[in-house]
Amino acid sequence: MWEIAKPLLPPARARPRGGGVANIDDEAVFAAIIYVLVSGCAWRALPPCFGASKSTVHRRFAIWSRAGVWERLHQKVLQLLDERNLVDLSRVVLDSAHVRAK
Repeated sequence: MWEIAKPLLPPARARPRGGGVANIDDEAVFAAIIYVLVSGCAWRALPPCFGASKSTVHRRFAIWSRAGVWERLHQKVLQLLDERNLVDLSRVVLDSAHVRAK
């Protein structure tokens, strides 16, 4: 999934020359986000094995969400599945509800 998502991510924020903290690797943050989304765990319960703090992971999730990364990733995955005849997009029905997190 990472190889599909990587080109869809916005460029990393530039750090001031000679200062600031190094950015956490996008791949590690992506893995942590996927873990939270798949497992359903709270951001605050994110295990330390990803090498990124829960606030960093959540912040990057918000940035990528505003940039439309998840929608573009969804479309790209559907496109790839369709190209391989693994899904019939003419028979797809989508039913969803969106509830703002509190």
